[in-house]
Amino acid sequence: MKTTNRRMAVSLALAAALLGSAAAIAIAQDSELVVFDWSGYEAPEFHPGYVAKNGQSPTFTFFGDEDEAFEKIRSGFKTDLAHPCSQSVVKWREAGLLQPLDTSKIEGWKDMNPGIMAMKDLATTADGTAWFMPWDWGNTLLTYNSEKVDAADIKSLKSLADPKFKDRVSIGDNVDDAYALGALAIGLTDWTQMTDEQFKQASDFLRQVHKNVRIYWTDNTEIVQAMSGGEVDLAWAWNDAAVQSALAGAPIKNTRDTDEGLSTWVCGYVRLKDAPGSADKAYDFLNAINAPEVASFLLSDWGYGHADAKSMAAIDPAVVEAQGYADVDKFVKKTLFQAPVPSALKQKMIEEFEKIKAGY
Repeated sequence: MKTTNRRMAVSLALAAALLGSAAAIAIAQDSELVVFDWSGYEAPEFHPGYVAKNGQSPTFTFFGDEDEAFEKIRSGFKTDLAHPCSQSVVKWREAGLLQPLDTSKIEGWKDMNPGIMAMKDLATTADGTAWFMPWDWGNTLLTYNSEKVDAADIKSLKSLADPKFKDRVSIGDNVDDAYALGALAIGLTDWTQMTDEQFKQASDFLRQVHKNVRIYWTDNTEIVQAMSGGEVDLAWAWNDAAVQSALAGAPIKNTRDTDEGLSTWVCGYVRLKDAPGSADKAYDFLNAINAPEVASFLLSDWGYGHADAKSMAAIDPAVVEAQGYADVDKFVKKTLFQAPVPSALKQKMIEEFEKIKAGY
């Protein structure tokens, strides 16, 4: 989706939040299906089949990160579908927030990328029950203004803490991405067994980065605007920050070639327990987002891979190559996969990140 559409969605979401809604309603359309999502995913290009069948888009509500979404749902907020990522699915399921998916009603279920589906406890549990439909996957990686930053100066993620970039850096206001960065910077590509000493080292690095941070971005609209407008020159951001900036004509690029690598994640959709809306429309939506034209839009306009391997195979190979998805083994080389971490460690991350952002 183009940046102007994202800006409109965020403005509407903020307006609703100021009015005191339980979750920010962007566009209230089909009241029989409510989707709790990241800002931007309400774009009709992501679900044209749903609109064709039902005459309008679902109603979308937005969250800033998955911990916020988890707390809202646990406190009683009702929605039909939500869009968490790999590191949160187990937590949501174990908290009793989810209901199983009826995979017989998901037309593309058998076409899902086998590598993603093989990830332990991500989509299905050992008994074969499906809880999560993988949908988009990509990276958090070093992103920079190629007219202001020399590529030779950012061969390491530690460049984010280099004093030469003071007040020119941005990282996400997102604990998972932050600690993925911290872990990678200390040479750790598996954070699931992070020791107390490694946690301290990662936190100390994030404190050094904090000295350079101009803004902690909360959604891609904000980081795209900040980088395209010259407010920041170096960021730890998702794939689509560079893609959207480039579409707007800004000289923003990302790099996979840092010494320490990058972070990879998989996100997708779940059905919530006691979902109040139409089950049939929930499956209409899940089928609509798996269409080949949706995979093409997701890849070309956002820079993300689609979990439906059949739909990905239908995309122009040149586009797939340009976005780096032609060789999946290379794509995930030197990467920290954002797998679920023990709940005690996650809570430590949340508490420590708040201190870091506050300057402590």
